[in-house]
Amino acid sequence: MNVTLLNHLALKLHDNETVCFNDPVAALDWCLANDPDLVVTDHMMPGLSGTELVRRFRVRHPDTPVLMVTSNLATALRHQALQNGVTDFLNKPLDSIEFLARARNMLALRASAKKLVDHAAWLAGEVHAATRTILERERETIFCLVRAAEHRDPETGGHILRMAHYAQHIARVLGLSEPQQELLLAAAPMHDVGKVGTPDAILLKPGRLTEEEFTIMKLHARIGYEVLRAGKSPLLQVAAEIALTHHEKFDGSGYPRSLAGEAIPLFGRIVAVADVFDALTSERPYKRPWSIEQAIALLRDGKGKHFDPRCVDAFLQDWGKVLEIKNRFADEPLQPPQAEPAELCQ
Repeated sequence: MNVTLLNHLALKLHDNETVCFNDPVAALDWCLANDPDLVVTDHMMPGLSGTELVRRFRVRHPDTPVLMVTSNLATALRHQALQNGVTDFLNKPLDSIEFLARARNMLALRASAKKLVDHAAWLAGEVHAATRTILERERETIFCLVRAAEHRDPETGGHILRMAHYAQHIARVLGLSEPQQELLLAAAPMHDVGKVGTPDAILLKPGRLTEEEFTIMKLHARIGYEVLRAGKSPLLQVAAEIALTHHEKFDGSGYPRSLAGEAIPLFGRIVAVADVFDALTSERPYKRPWSIEQAIALLRDGKGKHFDPRCVDAFLQDWGKVLEIKNRFADEPLQPPQAEPAELCQ
């Protein structure tokens, strides 16, 4: 009779649908599988008390209002019901006007809460879209900067893409998070942007550099760092770090700061492996490519000296991925080189 009466009253609340149960266990199962806006429950019920029903209901629905219909419930039981998540009480015999007023108020509060959640989700979506637009514009600007460096450097766009994906591959095998892998993929192409400050006579020289020329060439790491570190975004800060450290060597014999071991930032150690492998195995107007076997032998021989052993091992793991990257971003065939360079990995 109580359920029938409450259902009759609830139908007076416009634009609402009621679902009624005489079995509290079945009612709880339905509530846990759905998203009700208001729950009205008795306290004394067979098989499951109203207080226990609300306690279990709150695990799935912490914010949905709950009205408990009771007779003269003792204060201690009321306190327990409130602690279990009951929002308010209605006393028997039921007052229809009071029920309608309380139910209408609770449904209005529930509707407002859902609108706030929807609005928050909309705002989050707008912020995400705006952030994505900013990042896309930032990357477009960076791409133009990298292309400017490429036009002064005999290295190709294919090299930039291959070494960046090789670096991402190493990061993945090392267990870095996907956001870190994506950050490295975006930042790695800027590793040699400092070559915009290297004189053409040195940058384009086909043979071995003199000691004085090599000293000038080494400045590109510091120049790239100074150019990129002026940016405030995380991407440019990481790119600046890579530009400064990808020519450091694991044994401390690299440049520009002679860092050793793990004092070299991880991204710099990763890019060192990716950059050298691609430089060795790529054809240039002034050199023939090394074979893959020769390049692998150099990487293995350089473990603990030029390269971080962990980065070399990670690069050589899942070799099919390395070959897939190499083929996907292959360069167009060049004319036969006129001379063999004395140094390939300065």
